Order: sequence, then C-alpha cells, then structure tokens
Amino acid sequence: MDRADEFSIIARYFRPLAAGHDGALGLLDDAALVPGDPARTLVVTVDTLIEGVHFRAGDPPETLAGKLIAVNLSDLAAMAATPVAYLLAISLPSAWNEPALLRWLDDFASGLAREQARFGIHLIGGDTVATPGPLVLTLTAFGHVARGCELRRSRARTGDDVYVSGTIGDGHLGLRVLDGRLGGLTEDDRVYLTTRYRQPEPRVGLGTALAGLAHAAADVSDGLVADLSHICRASGVAARIDAALVPLSPAARRVCAAGRVTLSALITGGDDYELLATAPPAAAAALSRASARAGVALTPIGRIIEAADTEAGAPLVTVLDVGGQPLDVAWGGYRHL
Repeated sequence: MDRADEFSIIARYFRPLAAGHDGALGLLDDAALVPGDPARTLVVTVDTLIEGVHFRAGDPPETLAGKLIAVNLSDLAAMAATPVAYLLAISLPSAWNEPALLRWLDDFASGLAREQARFGIHLIGGDTVATPGPLVLTLTAFGHVARGCELRRSRARTGDDVYVSGTIGDGHLGLRVLDGRLGGLTEDDRVYLTTRYRQPEPRVGLGTALAGLAHAAADVSDGLVADLSHICRASGVAARIDAALVPLSPAARRVCAAGRVTLSALITGGDDYELLATAPPAAAAALSRASARAGVALTPIGRIIEAADTEAGAPLVTVLDVGGQPLDVAWGGYRHL
C-alpha cells in the first residue's frame, strides 16, 4: 500500500471491523446511526488510555486493544447494560516509522477483532490522527438496558450488603511485576498477575444479571476503597467492609503471606475492573444464583451504613482488620488529576 494516511488506515484496518453493523455506514461518514428503542435506554461511556500513564510503553498491541475494550465494557456492566457498539479515536506517534506503524496496527486491529467477536459488538466510527506525543487511545462504548433498570452509583441504601466480584488486587500486583517491583514469583503466578493487569475481564454477564437485584453498582478501576467511596458519596451514605472477607486470588494470597505487599495496597491499588454492588439482604439468595449463572464469584464484604454513623471528617469507607480495628487506607486509590 502507499504511504499510510487516515483513510487508507481506516479502509484496511477498521472498516472490516464495522462490516457487521449497518449503522456504521462503512465508516464513510463522520457520525454513525444507533437505532432507538422506546423500551430501552441507550448507555454511553468513554475512556482514554495514554502511554506512560495508563499503560506501559511497549505493551503488546493485541492486549492493549483488549484492555481498551474491557475498561469501557466494565463501565457498561456496572450499569447492567448490554454492549452494542463502539467508536475509536487513536492518536498515533508521528515518530513511528512506516513498518513499525503497520506492524502495530496489524496486531492492534487483530486484538480488537477478537474482543468484539467475544462480546458481539462492532466498531461504528471514530478518528485517526498523528501526534508528536505518546500513543493515545480513546474508546466510546454504547450499550442498552431496559428502561428504568439501569444501576447507578446514587441508589445505595442504608442496610445494603456490599458485594464485589472476582478477586481484588491482581491488577495492582501485575503492574508491580511488569515494573520490576515484585520479583521472586513462580512463573505461573507471574503470568497470572500480569495477564490480570493487561487483560482485565469485564463482568458483562454478571452486570446484566444484577438488574432488579442490586440497588447500586460501580466497577473497580481506581481501587476497591476509592470506588466504594464514589458510591457512598453519590448516595449520601457510608460503608464498613471487613478486610478478611475481601476475595484474593491464590497468587495474591501468597504474596501477602510472604509479607511482600500489604492488604491495604491491594484494596486501594486499582486496575481490577471487577464489579462492586450494594443490595438488600433479602436479595442474597437471588444474587447467589445470578453469580452462579454468570460463572463469576460474588462475595459479600461489608454493609452500607448511615453517613451520620461515621466521625466528622472520617472517610466514607471504613475498612476493619481481623481484630475489628480500622485499617489504615489513607491512600484510598488512584487519582486521575
């Protein structure tokens, strides 16, 4: 092909990804058509990943594509939405030479194709530009949920149980491994933890199953404590969680047992993309069945309490250690700004 430009890149790498969605219009227009449905609510989310900030330089483009899709679908899952389609905006470093650019795009597009086939979604548009700065990737995902059934952060109620899916802390540990700050692991543990960081699993099936059962939900991107705090702040409540109940993978337990990382670091580290949900105690049995159907563990870890039950100036989320004493989680979680 001739020197790659915006339109040749779109035609070669991205138009095939849009072929299954009529509303994509062959990626020939600057906007796409998303059919409306009076019985459903359209849910839209967007995330930007920047090289050196949200991912490491040199991360494999296939896994980077998967993570870009996953972090957006995780947001949809937290609202109980079924994913439908996505827009993609990429800023490619102008310093890359032609062979490096095309190799990267080949692998990146392959990763997108694999993930969109898994989740039944299609690319429907976007933008491609060059930048003198680092690689920047922005994805906007669209989903739908039955009208009035979306989960929101603002609907947690006093007395709700707090649940979290999967395991917590693996993403944080995976980043430590890749940064060379955590060695001495078995090969199996190293691969498991780095994969959990690079290829998070959006809990789409579980998210849709929570509709009608949970009161509120969020995904764990900034850290369990930080994201539960977001729910509490939006709902005007507080929460207490039992650190001993927070689910950890065998790999994370081994690292903790060896004294190489604290539990506080795991519950504030971020990058897990699990689901946090609050639900009334009466929903426990139904949640257990929904968890089993989705094939994802859902663990109760605490309770929503009245904000007035916390001391003035205290954090909205209190974490209790095995002795019932508050655990120091002053770091809280990742901050974007």
